Amino acid sequence: MKNLNFSALKKLEIILEGAHQEFATDLLDRAGVSGYTIVNNLSGKGQHGFHEGHLMFNEDAVLIMIIVAVPEDLVKPLLEGYAPFFSKHSGVVFISDIQVTRLVKFTG
Repeated sequence: MKNLNFSALKKLEIILEGAHQEFATDLLDRAGVSGYTIVNNLSGKGQHGFHEGHLMFNEDAVLIMIIVAVPEDLVKPLLEGYAPFFSKHSGVVFISDIQVTRLVKFTG
């Protein structure tokens, strides 16, 4: 990998209950996001106390994180799409500045 070219993107880490995965990924798909990673069975402590990451009854009862890298111009529309959901459900979206070396993988 000689001549590495770095491109700026935004990373969204969307944490929500597994039962809402289809809603979250559908919004990403409709926005034209080329791909994402889903991490299941998260553990952590937040406003609602500690959450165990193991399966209790089914995959809908656990927290998941959807990780996606997008151009900056997609961040606001995505957050606007998630805003009504997060006003009624628990979860959070973390936004970070990142650099990627293969921009073609993230621009559809």
